[in-house]
Amino acid sequence: MNPKLTAIVVFSLVYLFLAFSKKYRARALWLGVLVLVLLGIYASGDQPAFWGRTASGLEQVFKLINWNVMGIFAGVLLVAEFFVVTKVPVLLSDILVDRSHNVGQAMLLVCVLTSFVSVFVENVATVLIIAPLALQISRRLKISPVPFLIGIAIASNLQGTATLVGDPPSMILAGAMHLNFNDFFIYSGKLGVFFAVQIGAVFSFVVLWLFYRKYKQPTIYVEKEQVTSWVPTILLVAMIAALALVPLLERAGVRLSAGLVCCIFGAITFLWAGITDRRGAWKVIRDYDYRTVAFLMGVFALVGALGLEKVGLIEDIKEMMIGLVGDSRALALVVIIGFSVLFSAFIDNVPYLTAMLPVVLKLTNETWGGNGDPLLAFGLLIGACLGGNITPIGAAANVVSVGLLRREGYPISFGQFIKIGLPFTIAATVPAGLFLWFVWG
Repeated sequence: MNPKLTAIVVFSLVYLFLAFSKKYRARALWLGVLVLVLLGIYASGDQPAFWGRTASGLEQVFKLINWNVMGIFAGVLLVAEFFVVTKVPVLLSDILVDRSHNVGQAMLLVCVLTSFVSVFVENVATVLIIAPLALQISRRLKISPVPFLIGIAIASNLQGTATLVGDPPSMILAGAMHLNFNDFFIYSGKLGVFFAVQIGAVFSFVVLWLFYRKYKQPTIYVEKEQVTSWVPTILLVAMIAALALVPLLERAGVRLSAGLVCCIFGAITFLWAGITDRRGAWKVIRDYDYRTVAFLMGVFALVGALGLEKVGLIEDIKEMMIGLVGDSRALALVVIIGFSVLFSAFIDNVPYLTAMLPVVLKLTNETWGGNGDPLLAFGLLIGACLGGNITPIGAAANVVSVGLLRREGYPISFGQFIKIGLPFTIAATVPAGLFLWFVWG
């Protein structure tokens, strides 16, 4: 059987399932991986026996998974779970509401806070933390919560792009390009993707302000949440500081990966929780997002098959891209951002970015000889992450937000969501892309 055709068929079937189903996503990925293993796609060399091909394939699957990225994701997610349980984010949102002059201003500030929290906390969890506050205000004032919850959802998807620990796509990019935490801020002496996102954030929040300025009702008093402990917040800040120090330690000869650092802080946080509240600690472990961990590992394994020498799909796609953009880096940037925004509006950005990242890096290195040039890779990250804000199915946070609205008796259509999501996305993506070209073009 032709390895390339086999990989295309299996990958396409799994991708179609991911595009139309929100359930059993990790299982679908690993089923696809298992099929490719049994068919010998992952096996190295000529393995005459079935069990030999299977063992060789499983070994290759293990190697394709980026364990540093998995360590970052698993550790940050655990610390963030305990950070959420202590209700610190809710307290911050309550303070913002009390200090606002009117509802529109309050909701804009809450959206800004949402984007900040999503730098450290998974986007769906961020929506579940902040949304009840918006619903409470809407009920008391007898106004529709639709624009508020849409704003919270799309704001949560924005800042996760800006740092290494913000969102799985950022972690995947960092793993592929060997970026450390600081490289998202300053890379090779130039401003990194963090600042591109901030430029986009300024313009996108202007869009939200235009939607919210008509809500001039005075704010209502919201009873402030009682923080149960500040320890997870301190550990979260310490973890970020430690990630910033890792590159300095590496230069001093200390071998310490970002994934290991995050896992250590996750273990410390769990140990503290186990000592202070054993039942609560085990509840967090029971509710831990194991599915996303398995999903991310499956994405690495399945997409990695496309780049195997015997399959060669990455090389084929690279040649197609060269035929489309020629030798123009500017056109390449526009095409990559544009297609990424379009595709991620309807499909999950993790498998999309994982599949396209090797193509973009190969295109950069072999066409322009730009080994380490991040222009197209940063453009891919921004387009893939921000495009999900356009539609209600473009990101998991959007799906959760729409579900909460439906439960409150406010079912919304694609058109209602796009009315806010599309201008927000354009306002964030275009300035960010221009910034990338100005700095790296």
